[in-house]
This record gives sequence, structure tokens and C-alpha cells, in this order.
Amino acid sequence: MEASGIATLCLSSALDITKSVNPPRAAFLDYPLGHTTGKLNDSHIQREILIETMKAFGDITTPGDIKMLPFKWAQDDTWKNTAVGKGDDRKVRDEIPQYQYEEDRMLAE
Repeated sequence: MEASGIATLCLSSALDITKSVNPPRAAFLDYPLGHTTGKLNDSHIQREILIETMKAFGDITTPGDIKMLPFKWAQDDTWKNTAVGKGDDRKVRDEIPQYQYEEDRMLAE
């Protein structure tokens, strides 16, 4: 896409992975994995995150740079202890569609 003149941007909550992948441009949000665009039902902060992320298209002038977004998940970083200790509790991915809630499945159908 980049070679065709279409700018791309990676929004990430995994800084080490983003650095190793080295996308053309990225925005990093220090939030728990799976919450890259904010907390559930917090449309105000979700909007702010997306606005700041989109600004990275203009802010990043050097390929491979990462814009560090200023948002905080909590007042302090103690949430990281729980997030790391808990591990990945997402369902295993396979070819069969999976839904977190029965209502989601019904809506998809």
C-alpha cells in the first residue's frame, strides 16, 4: 500500500513487537492488550485516542517512527502487574467464528 502512495499506520499496545516489525509509521498506546482504542463504552476517550492516532500521519516525518500517545489507562501502572500475571485469556483462534457473547453471534448472523 505504501508503495502505491497509500499511507499506513499501526496503532499498537505492544511496543516491543511494533519496534521489531518496524511499520512505516505507528502510534503506541500503553494500554492492556485488546484495549488499543480505549476502555469499553468510553466513547469520549476512544474518540480522543483515534484523533491523536490520525494526527500521526502528519506528525511522523521519518519512516519507522512511533508516536507515543499521551493517554493513561489508570492513575498509576499497577494495572500492568495484573495484566502480566493474568496471561492471555482470549479464546484460541481457529477457522470457526467465535463470539464473546451469544448476543454477538446472533447479531452477526
